Amino acid sequence: MSLTQLNIQSLAQIVGTSPWRLGLAHDRPYHTLFWFTRGQGRILLDGRRRGLGTHNAVFVPAHALFAIEPGPQSLGQVVIIPEGTPLRLPDMARHLRVRDIHIQSELTALIEVAQREQSQSRPLSQDALEAHVSLMSVWLRRQIALEEHVPIKRSAGERLSQRFAQLIPENYTSGASMSFYADKLSVTPTHLTRTVKAATGKTAADLLTERVVHAARTLLETTDHPARNIAKHLGFGSAAYFTRFMQHHAGSSPSQLRTPAQKTSIAQQKPRPTNSLRAAQ
Repeated sequence: MSLTQLNIQSLAQIVGTSPWRLGLAHDRPYHTLFWFTRGQGRILLDGRRRGLGTHNAVFVPAHALFAIEPGPQSLGQVVIIPEGTPLRLPDMARHLRVRDIHIQSELTALIEVAQREQSQSRPLSQDALEAHVSLMSVWLRRQIALEEHVPIKRSAGERLSQRFAQLIPENYTSGASMSFYADKLSVTPTHLTRTVKAATGKTAADLLTERVVHAARTLLETTDHPARNIAKHLGFGSAAYFTRFMQHHAGSSPSQLRTPAQKTSIAQQKPRPTNSLRAAQ
């Protein structure tokens, strides 16, 4: 998938056979609109964990930390919108529970028309797709403006969890300890851990670990960058420590997460510099 083009996929295509792709806390370099049409699950978004159900619309801005655990019966569509698009989009993450059947049908119809345009590959298809997604943006902003979708005021603990979630995408490759994040937020590591746990069901360390594991698995499974370069990029002091970390948190070593084709490619080429790793995540 090109990150410079609009793209619509099914929830099944996004998850594939790897639930970790959505289930681990991570951020993406593009905006994403999820439209869930069946099933239930859980979502971590904006530093809070909530239930997820049928006819829920979720907008995740680029570089916002989130995780989705869809149930086995979940179905939905995912609209991928490149960062820097001229489309007018919300400036923050939003989770909307849409109850009006006519409003539900509006978004479903917009997505279906856009999918047909995408599948036909006609001339100017990207221009047409952009027009359809622009209407989805209008739909989304109209719903956000409704009183029923005004966000509930956050508690002090939820605001702290939100700020911590905003720090992770900027710093997870640094190898910084929890004390670094606590200092940034002017709290103790113990208070940060307890507060994030209350808001998300996971400790602050859990969220940070998940983001690192997600990045590592993505790079290991989709690129041929040597594991030692990936380890350095993610702030590990040594390749050996990176291997132990992945065995503990992913259940497999870096080499086990590689495909046979990747292993062959790596053996045939010189190591790549780490400065291109960010774009591959």
